[in-house]
Amino acid sequence: MPSFSWRVWPALVLLLFPFTVAAEGLSLLEGWHDVWLFRFLVNMLGYSTIIIPGYFLISYFKRTNYLETGSGICYPVIRTCVFGSEAKTGLLDDASIAPRNEGESGSSVRQAIKLIFCAAGLQASYLTWGVLQERVMTRSYGAMTPEEEGEKFKDSQFLVFMNRILALTVSGLWCILFKQPRHGAPMYKYSFASLSNILSSWCQYEALKYISFPTQVLAKASKVIPVMLMGKIVSRKSYEYWEYFTAVLISVGVSMFLLSSTASKHPSTVTTFSGIIILIGYIVFDSFTSNWQDNLFKHKMSSVQMMFGVNLFSCLFTVGSLLEQGAFFDSLAFMTRHSEFAFHAVLLSVCSACGQLFIFYTINQFGAAVFTIIMTLRQAIAILLSCFLYGHAVTIVGGFGIALVFVALFLRVYARSRMKSGRRLAQPLTQKV
Repeated sequence: MPSFSWRVWPALVLLLFPFTVAAEGLSLLEGWHDVWLFRFLVNMLGYSTIIIPGYFLISYFKRTNYLETGSGICYPVIRTCVFGSEAKTGLLDDASIAPRNEGESGSSVRQAIKLIFCAAGLQASYLTWGVLQERVMTRSYGAMTPEEEGEKFKDSQFLVFMNRILALTVSGLWCILFKQPRHGAPMYKYSFASLSNILSSWCQYEALKYISFPTQVLAKASKVIPVMLMGKIVSRKSYEYWEYFTAVLISVGVSMFLLSSTASKHPSTVTTFSGIIILIGYIVFDSFTSNWQDNLFKHKMSSVQMMFGVNLFSCLFTVGSLLEQGAFFDSLAFMTRHSEFAFHAVLLSVCSACGQLFIFYTINQFGAAVFTIIMTLRQAIAILLSCFLYGHAVTIVGGFGIALVFVALFLRVYARSRMKSGRRLAQPLTQKV
């Protein structure tokens, strides 16, 4: 990027968002590159250099009816990326369905062993991931004594790239080793979920610079509130009474925790305005990702194929943006200076990729309800582990608020499972009548 644009960007950010910059307490002349909003805009600018040319190419191929008129060595690649396969009836192969059937017909001891394996895998992967995430984003590297400040790693986008490149490798190997359904979706459609997934992950890492890890976990747990609001306003959905009740409990619990975290208690518990804004961004982008992926599953693809497609574009976007900013080689230089950071970054990526595979396996074997219970327990343990390892101060009121949130989450899981079992019992009766 030309040096002129680097001089213009901070002035533009200050003019458009003066209160945000002021809230960070940074001097524009000395530390404008540390303002999260500026980094976000620069990242978006990098993604646009890939998205905009891609949009014009896709429009051109569709406008010229390339699917019928095209030929040559590039034709199969363009057809796969732009048009996809017309056949959308490919079902999962027998190998992918068999494990669920075996689980249902297997002994209770075998099922218990499988459940322990899934729970242990999910807990180990994501608890380690959470601890490392907080370590990388909030602690310094290279300090030989407690008096030394050391050097902090600041580029959240590089960590997103590290996670995605390993997840791409794992999912690619899985697709090669195990038979998958015939792929029908145009590849470019993965880019929408990929972009929102990158931004939600970036917000997740970036938020830890301004808020505590327990606050971030509670914010994730309370995603149900904005989802219900959007469903009511946009889709005119109706909800059961227990859904409103648990949503109120979650909002009360989160409010109790946030209001009990004050600057006078402990510096790490302070929730800044920037942290709240970034968390809202995380919730918005993450909600879009899940909804778009649900739409893509109409093409009857497997979860691993979805994982591969999304991570493919995520690697393309992040490495392109990092190279344009010059941050890619800066991050590699940081890794060479601090071997401990290199180990943490690689292990962080391994835990993320393994965790995704455990998610697919657990849902396939035991269903979404069991998976939700395991992950809810993981969130509670993650808060306790973070407080123990990193010394987060939690008041009695804040602890009660955390407990209230997780009680509400378990109530939601219980009520939903009861409702589904009631519907299953009602179906045979209706058929007999």
